[in-house]
Amino acid sequence: MPVKILMVCLGNICRSPLAEGILASKLPKDVFFVDSAGTGNYHIDKQPDKRSITTAQKNGLDISKQKARQFSVKDFDAFDYIFAMDTNNYEDILSLAKNENQAKKVDLILNQLFPNENVDVPDPYYGVQNGFDQVYQMLDEACTILAEKLKEKHL
Repeated sequence: MPVKILMVCLGNICRSPLAEGILASKLPKDVFFVDSAGTGNYHIDKQPDKRSITTAQKNGLDISKQKARQFSVKDFDAFDYIFAMDTNNYEDILSLAKNENQAKKVDLILNQLFPNENVDVPDPYYGVQNGFDQVYQMLDEACTILAEKLKEKHL
């Protein structure tokens, strides 16, 4: 069974698809499975925002085949780790947890960079392209640290 990691933002079209693509690129696919979801249901079955796709392409990643989906209570059982992009999504996910074991799977992605500081990945949706570039850089740094921790623990 692969180790399963889920990245979660609000709509699953900007931040979490980038985080999914970045982390997946840093881990062996035969050991790890990375997916993403949104707490909202606004964009189900849509591909990531064009600006996220462009940003990923500039960095050598293709996320264009991803499809948005909504976070489900079943994800607590399906995934070993769940990373929220911001505190609102973190709290929305935790509100669905049925027990402490489920709640322990959830963390903020930027706690990889800033332990216990609960820093949000800013939502670039209403901004301009360079906001996506900044989000990519943050997520790339956080995912590099996370990938090393996951490989140490599971390889």
